[in-house]
Amino acid sequence: MVVLDGSILITALPEIGRSLHLSTAVLTWVQNAYILAFGGFLLLGARAGDIFGRRKTFSAGIALFSLASILAGLTPSASLLLVARALQGVAAAIATPSALALLTVTFSEARERVKAIAIYSAVSGAGGSVGLIVGGLLTDVISWRAGMFLNVPIGITLLLMVPRYMRETDTTKGHLDIMGALTSVIGMTALAFGFVQAASVGWGALEVWGPVALGVVSLAAFVLTEARAKEPVTPLRLFANRQRSGAYLGRLLLLCGNYPIFFFVPQFLQNVLHFNSLEAGLGIMPFMVVQFGMMYAMPSLVARFGNARVLISGLVIAIAGTSWLSLISADSSFFPDLFFPLIVMGFGAGMIFQPFTTLGLSGVEAKDAGAASGLVNVAHQTGSSLGLAVLISVFEAVKRSGDASATSFTHAISVSIGGSVLFLTASLVVVLILVLPANRVRARHGARAFFSKGTTR
Repeated sequence: MVVLDGSILITALPEIGRSLHLSTAVLTWVQNAYILAFGGFLLLGARAGDIFGRRKTFSAGIALFSLASILAGLTPSASLLLVARALQGVAAAIATPSALALLTVTFSEARERVKAIAIYSAVSGAGGSVGLIVGGLLTDVISWRAGMFLNVPIGITLLLMVPRYMRETDTTKGHLDIMGALTSVIGMTALAFGFVQAASVGWGALEVWGPVALGVVSLAAFVLTEARAKEPVTPLRLFANRQRSGAYLGRLLLLCGNYPIFFFVPQFLQNVLHFNSLEAGLGIMPFMVVQFGMMYAMPSLVARFGNARVLISGLVIAIAGTSWLSLISADSSFFPDLFFPLIVMGFGAGMIFQPFTTLGLSGVEAKDAGAASGLVNVAHQTGSSLGLAVLISVFEAVKRSGDASATSFTHAISVSIGGSVLFLTASLVVVLILVLPANRVRARHGARAFFSKGTTR
């Protein structure tokens, strides 16, 4: 439900834009209002789970999410829609870290935990694609508002199931690091706002560099706050592990490149190929089906080759598929010009998310489980919002240099997808530099310890 809501309005954006007279750049805030609030308050939500109990926090987040969804469905204006979307993001931030932490607590046996994280990763990865299809269907048949109301019966069902199927976790004494959460939210929102403003007024304007400067200062204040806080929302010790740090940064860069694809492809399908909302959502099906299908192969692949090798292979495949997709032109057709690149990208994405999740949680003490799971999701949501903000500015800049034809529109999308390739390549470089060497060191230490025990015996 939470991941689906990150994309359920994407295929409805052209319709929302037409009805509310919003530009492509402004429409990104329908997405970013949700994503930034989600990513910005995730760490606070993780800490709340540690203090108040994860089952209780999970239920509170689901309840608030359902209420915010009603608000979003009933809103009469664009400004109130953005407020409701931001409130949904806050609710998602409260519920999501507890969900992942509850998984790691519930499935304590290694093999079962691998399966559980594989399913979690598949749902997280495919949920965005499902949102595109469901959103498109509801927009065509009923209204984009129906996508918001859909959350209400799901939320009620979850609230009824939680007491029966989830056990409460231990609580800890402490307080919430409000200042840490606020500085991180202000920092990321200001950066994204600056990038989106650049799409409208260009990079030389004060409206761009003012927010960017505020974002940098706020994020610096966030780091200082966390270094001095007695109970930080983000314990900086989590970054002491090179492998975990690489997993967080690599995931952020991955989403910077991966998420905007699901904004630009439906725009191409609807504005160039003249698909309706449902057809545009179904156009992502090749990616979604393959990615979700990889869930069944992942436990065997990881067991045989290890997380790092599977991750690297997945990134290489994703880069190849995205590079292929960037070759689209105004003369391209869905089949085969988009169909086959999306399948290749689906194979790559299906091999990426589980290893990134596992590596981001590796070696974490029980007291930091909530914060670590929060960081996994922060990297996911922050990468999504920043990547979209950066690449929409690229899209608008390229589009302004051309005319109003489908050729110019497609060229702008092609260049933007090329930017996605650069982000994915940067993610691969981070994995090769930070994750792979640390993984080899751990493997050598494990082998040395094994043979030492054998010699002692």
